[in-house]
Amino acid sequence: MHRRRDVPVIAIDGPSGSGKGTIARRVAEALGYHLLDSGALYRLVALSAQISGVSLENAQRLAELAHDLDVSFGSDARGDEQIWLANEDVTALVRTEDAGAGASTVAQISAVRQALLERQRAFRQPPGLVADGRDMGTHVFPDATLKIFLTASAEERARRRHKQLKDKGLDVSLAALSRDIEDRDRRDSERSVAPLRPAKDARILDSSGQSIEAVTQTVLDWVASL
Repeated sequence: MHRRRDVPVIAIDGPSGSGKGTIARRVAEALGYHLLDSGALYRLVALSAQISGVSLENAQRLAELAHDLDVSFGSDARGDEQIWLANEDVTALVRTEDAGAGASTVAQISAVRQALLERQRAFRQPPGLVADGRDMGTHVFPDATLKIFLTASAEERARRRHKQLKDKGLDVSLAALSRDIEDRDRRDSERSVAPLRPAKDARILDSSGQSIEAVTQTVLDWVASL
């Protein structure tokens, strides 16, 4: 019988749009590890609140929604992310701008974060876990085997998001995306509960101007050197 704390964890934290999700999926696939997209959990709480007509100011009901989430993560045949809520594919709904804004709001609520804490830690199963988010290395898995803070300039992150939305046929202002990213960075960094910051023992990785393949290989090289 394994002890959960003995299972290796690769924690990848960083701001919105830095590429955490893509890198985490590729690293998890390469290592054969489980995957946790913690940011999606908060998006799912916001989405569930919207569907249920629950106000984002109702901390108790939001915490109840967080506690009852039945979620799993994976990839399709092309390596793109897939998110299931109660066996329903909700990937597209989770990745809307509204869900992202809602996630940033509910993530500031202590009761929601506490409700999700053990849910996140339960993803730590053999042979290992790759966890991406904003407080994986500082709060959720402080004993992670490897802690990475993945970042990129706000301009670079806005351009990436703009391209993603255009590829989906959505017309969104690049300037508006830049403002949204800067606002989200500020909220995430200034919140009183588990603010966005690198863990003291994290390795900083700036993905600006780097390919997905190059960033993934850097992480795998770091894992191999442990």
